Order: sequence, then C-alpha cells, then structure tokens
Amino acid sequence: MKGTTIIKNLGLTGAAILLASTERSDGFVLSPSLVTFFAPTHLSAHPGKAGGGGGGPGSSVVDSPPDTGFIATELRGAAMRLHTRAQAPKEGEREVPKEPAEPYVPTHMDYLKFLVDSRHVYAALEDIVNEMPELEVYRNNGLERVKGLDIDIEWMASEYDLEIPHVGSAGLSYAEKLRDVAKESVPAFMCHYYNYYFAHTAGGRMIGLQMASLLLNKKTLEFYKWGDLNAIKAKVKGDIEDMADKWSREEKDDCVDQTAAAFMGGGAINGYLS
Repeated sequence: MKGTTIIKNLGLTGAAILLASTERSDGFVLSPSLVTFFAPTHLSAHPGKAGGGGGGPGSSVVDSPPDTGFIATELRGAAMRLHTRAQAPKEGEREVPKEPAEPYVPTHMDYLKFLVDSRHVYAALEDIVNEMPELEVYRNNGLERVKGLDIDIEWMASEYDLEIPHVGSAGLSYAEKLRDVAKESVPAFMCHYYNYYFAHTAGGRMIGLQMASLLLNKKTLEFYKWGDLNAIKAKVKGDIEDMADKWSREEKDDCVDQTAAAFMGGGAINGYLS
C-alpha cells in the first residue's frame, strides 16, 4: 500500500474532510492519512457565521441566520461524523490511524491515471443527468468536467511522452456504482452528485494547485477552471434544496445514507496520488 500523500496538509477552504478509501485485503477503510475528499466549502463547522471569522467591535463579520437547509444540516452532519476526533473534536467519530514514516511522491503517470479515472466518473455523472428527465435541472450547469479533462489528458500524454492508460478499477467501480444507485434512487444518487462535484470545487482545487506546483511547472489544467464558480455553486445548491424539499423522510435518509459510499468512491480515485 502506498504511503501518505505529500498533499495531506493542504490548507482548507471551509470544512475539509481528510478521508480516503485505502484498498486492503479486507476491502476499503476510511483513513484520514490520505487527502482524497473534501467537504464542500459551505459545510462550515459554524454555519451561522458569515465570512467564517470572529466578530467584534468594528468587525465587518456579522452573524447571519443559521442555514437550516437539507445540505447544511443533514448532509453536513453525516459528513462531519466521518471526520476523526482530531479533525473535528466535537463531531468526529473516526479514529486516527497510524501514518507511514515515508510520504509518497506522485509521478506524472500517477496524476494521468487520476485524471483518466476522474474523467470516467464525470462521464458517468453527465450521462446519468442527461438520461434521466427528473435530473434535467442539472444539465449544462457549469459543473461538467469531461471536456476539460479530455484536453488535459491529451496534453499530459503529449507533454510528458506518456501513453494514456486504460481506466483503472477505481474509476470503473465507482462509475458502475453511480449507475446502479441512480437506477434505484434519485435521492441516493444526489448524495454522490453533490459530494463529488462540490468536493472538487473545494479540496480538489487545492490538490490541483499542489500537483501543478509539483509536476506541471504550475500550469493550471482545464479540470480546475470554471466560469463564475460561486454563482454556479449557489444555483446548484438551490436546485438540490428545492428537490430535497419534495422528498419524503425515507428519501432524505436514502440520500444521507450514501455519504460514506460517496467518500469512498472519490477516495479510491484520489488514491492514485497517495
């Protein structure tokens, strides 16, 4: 098993969830020793604070009403429970595993494999959204990543004289998982949709910066470029909240219950970098 990634100590935007699925003989285990998945930026430990800083005389930071939406409460709660006690002393429930002595340094091929598997999963997400009428609102919303990844994969292969690898088991397995979940339950699928896309806009961007500095002479890949990202996230979050308002209690539970599976699916792919 590879060692801890050198990017595990990236700075955080919002509440970063340092979780990974580390493949072992007994399956997948969640491990904060790898940086593989980050909570979306608005899943703050203090959702009632605007700006995230401390207030005081003369401060421009003011208290705002707590966000009581489905994402900020139920999905956030499920995510925070997957922290370790060290990461979230009040809400974390995972034990901190031992870390290997030597960090793992990713190679160009590691990163290319990561991009190839990521593309396969994003393609599955886009296909599902485009095929299901009930998900029409999420089509062409600016979060799509396949076209950018196509450019990046071709560029990396040419720039570093690499053969584009086949999709690995992590990408194949998670894409298949997404298709199966979508057939069974739209609410369950939306947990994966939300966590995978929004994690990339938060911790995923930090991973991209670190990989660019380490491997690409600070080149920013298309994978990490959006239009007005804040506007995109706000629109999609609102669409998810509108959808969740119409769900039954059972459907909301179906969504929340997929949180660990969403982290493990993304974590397995990020494992190429660790």
